[in-house]
Amino acid sequence: MNEVKLESERHPFLRRPNRTIVYLSLPILLSLIAEPLTGLVDTAFVARLGAVPLAALGVGTGALSAVFWIFNFLAIATQTEVAQTYGRGDQTGTRQALSLALLIGAAISLLLGGLLYAGASVMAAALGAEGAVHDLATEYIRLRLLGAPAVIVVIVGFGALRGLQDMKTPLWIALGINLANILLDYIFIFGWGAFPPLGVAGAGLASSAGQWLGAIWMLRELQRRIGLSRDLSLRDGIKLMRVGRDLFIRSASLTIFVLFATRVATQMGAEAGAAHQVIRQVWFFTALVTEALATTAQSLVGYFFGSGRLEYARRVAIATTCWSLATGFGMLVIMLAATPVVLGAFVPDAAAAVFYAAWVIASLSQPLNALAFVTDGIHWGASDYRFLRNAMMMATAVGLLGLQLMASDRAEAFSGVWLVTVVWIGVRAFWGVARLYPGIGDSPFRASRQRASTATR
Repeated sequence: MNEVKLESERHPFLRRPNRTIVYLSLPILLSLIAEPLTGLVDTAFVARLGAVPLAALGVGTGALSAVFWIFNFLAIATQTEVAQTYGRGDQTGTRQALSLALLIGAAISLLLGGLLYAGASVMAAALGAEGAVHDLATEYIRLRLLGAPAVIVVIVGFGALRGLQDMKTPLWIALGINLANILLDYIFIFGWGAFPPLGVAGAGLASSAGQWLGAIWMLRELQRRIGLSRDLSLRDGIKLMRVGRDLFIRSASLTIFVLFATRVATQMGAEAGAAHQVIRQVWFFTALVTEALATTAQSLVGYFFGSGRLEYARRVAIATTCWSLATGFGMLVIMLAATPVVLGAFVPDAAAAVFYAAWVIASLSQPLNALAFVTDGIHWGASDYRFLRNAMMMATAVGLLGLQLMASDRAEAFSGVWLVTVVWIGVRAFWGVARLYPGIGDSPFRASRQRASTATR
């Protein structure tokens, strides 16, 4: 144990905290940006085929994004568990955590993938697809589901490598997957040489093939860096499923609020719906920066919790929170400065009148949004999953009540949707900070202060 503590004393964060945070966060940010950019390329390619194939692509990607999102709990739980075992110097525990996550993920993906493959037609119909759009979307979904096990390998692998604070390998694998997807897109969608043009089906096949290439690369890296274990514990499996339950409920609460806010905005009229779509997309994009910082915080906090140096975990929490707040204020300034550009490039003239006030509100919320994201990452690193679940459920309950009270069919009320969204974010940020300081409830960070005080005596 003393060796573990000595190793943690030499961690680069303790000597150069700001440089370490930037060094770890930048590759994460680039890997997060890669996927939406590839989605734009997919859309551009399929758009050349016409409106029906493009509509089918939209239905297919919309259905599958919800399906693959279910597995995100494996990445979060694996990253925290690996970070903590890494901090303890427990290589056996790291191998077991990785192997268990891969096994559970494979089982879920095969079971769920099989059911969804058979029900692809029902999924497409549930999203409003009919006729040719329905048929193309069904085919796309089925071909994408062939890559579901590969997606799990990549997701779990990203969590494991980031738990080891290796942020560059996931970046290279993400770039490789997306580059392969783009190249195969062109070949399979439009045809090339001996390959016939497959249209939308080609886009689905290209995505699955790219994921399998990435999974092979990832498995090679995981075997080289960590290795796999057959010595798996039923108790650890149950613990992982409990974590999955808490994260699933939390993510479901988040999604419900976002969808209900979109519904309320759309019911206010086409102008409000169009303005909301623009603001929401920019808001999600700015969240990628703070998500990168949150992932860094999760790895560092998990590492120091595992090594028993909880006072260092608290220093990580303070440093990453400061960085996230600074980033949030930077985003605020950028969004306000970019208002004329966004208005001219993305907002229809009819929606401009209702757009401005809501855009200003969304811009001003950026520091609060950054605070909510980074505290999520900090508490993930401390394995405080149940608290995050409860905080999100509370925020969503408040948000849904607010949306219900201000629901209106008048476009002039649209800015109220974003005022309620700021309240929703604010509740999350408040509880995230309060759990850190003063450390409400059974906060792991309050325990760290008590232990540090005891050690001093």
